[in-house]
Amino acid sequence: MQSEQQAQSHDGAAAADHPGAGLGLPASGPGSLAGWMARITALVLDWAFSMLFGVLVFGLDVLTADDWRQFVTLGAFFVETSALVAITGASVGQLLCRITVVRVDGQRIGVLRAMARALMVCLVIPALVIGADRRGLHDLALGTVVLSRR
Repeated sequence: MQSEQQAQSHDGAAAADHPGAGLGLPASGPGSLAGWMARITALVLDWAFSMLFGVLVFGLDVLTADDWRQFVTLGAFFVETSALVAITGASVGQLLCRITVVRVDGQRIGVLRAMARALMVCLVIPALVIGADRRGLHDLALGTVVLSRR
């Protein structure tokens, strides 16, 4: 009987070892934490779409200017990510990579959280300081998590 209890507690500990277990998330599949490759790919795609938008609207000088135009890509990135995350739960890149941003309680992120999260990503450092469960300071501060849709 004691060995059965040890086996059960050992199985429970093993199941809790995956990232996201502390949040009650599955180890894989829909609703699990998004992987690094999907997250980085989504970020690169969002930046590329923001650069493309800037070039289409303001010309190639967006890529080389030393005036206000140097911030066009960053501004487009902020608007695109905050608006789409608030409306759909994911930016263009995140939609293509099949990941989503939600609150830890599973609810939609909302407009103010989406804007604050996008601002912190634009500042870079909060997104680079990663804590438990693959959550950066921006996600920890706002109670959000990036999940896989597949």
